[in-house]
Amino acid sequence: MFRVNRQTDYAIRVVLALAKQPPGTRLSSADIGKEMLIPAAFLSRIVAQLAQAQVVQTFPGRDGGLQLARPPEEISLREIVDLMEGPLLLSECMLGEQACPFEHRCPVRTRWQRLQAVILEELEKTKFSHLAQEANAIHSNPLLATIISQS
Repeated sequence: MFRVNRQTDYAIRVVLALAKQPPGTRLSSADIGKEMLIPAAFLSRIVAQLAQAQVVQTFPGRDGGLQLARPPEEISLREIVDLMEGPLLLSECMLGEQACPFEHRCPVRTRWQRLQAVILEELEKTKFSHLAQEANAIHSNPLLATIISQS
């Protein structure tokens, strides 16, 4: 089964929590963890990875916290998935490391390639600015959550 791992899900939640804020707003790790239901044991490691990748900036001290290092419209879901998971690969046959006897005449491989391209394109065009707008709209109108989940 292909699925995003828990650490990636938590990283996406961290970026989303920050993207929902006005530009330049800092949130504490504790506030993000509380709002996004992220265990503290995961949070510090995830924040360190996001900071190293220059997705978030960290500020120490009493008035410190976290903020996005770039505008949310410049951060894609694909960037966070690639950072936490590595490149998406639907099938090992697409690695090209081992010669497959059916490589050039396999109808399944071409489908995997097309499906992967569609998924990567969708992840790339999904920006955190859009996710934040949806999240804020859902928060202010719970009925909207039902409509969005059905689309």
